Amino acid sequence: MALSGEYDNSNIFAKILGGEIPCAKVYEDEAVLAFMDVFPQSKGHTLVIPKSASRNLFDTDEDTLGPLMLAVQKIGEAIIKAMSPCGVVITQFNGAPAGQTVFHLHFHIIPRYEGRELSDHGAAEMASAETLAAQARLIAAHL
Repeated sequence: MALSGEYDNSNIFAKILGGEIPCAKVYEDEAVLAFMDVFPQSKGHTLVIPKSASRNLFDTDEDTLGPLMLAVQKIGEAIIKAMSPCGVVITQFNGAPAGQTVFHLHFHIIPRYEGRELSDHGAAEMASAETLAAQARLIAAHL
């Protein structure tokens, strides 16, 4: 899929935003939604997305980016408090060759723990809904 193009309203994140697919919600306001990644690379792996239709970083307006980046920082801080990682990786992919698989702008906040390798992106095992809900509650409690 090309780096630029039309937004696909049938992507999984659009369906989550539309209430068609459930998620383990961590945080929501008028501009963003944060929820647990169902294929976590690490315990506490969280996604933060804008509510506006945006394929990637380069087709997103600054009015969307400001609140989105503040939410990434806020959620990251809550993850640090809740999960006590040794470090945190924040990633964002633009275009299929860069690793983007869902063409709705999103940031991955991935806690890192000493001595524990990350699962491969896209090859991680699907986490149980109960595990994700418990982690979402724990992180949300620190917001």
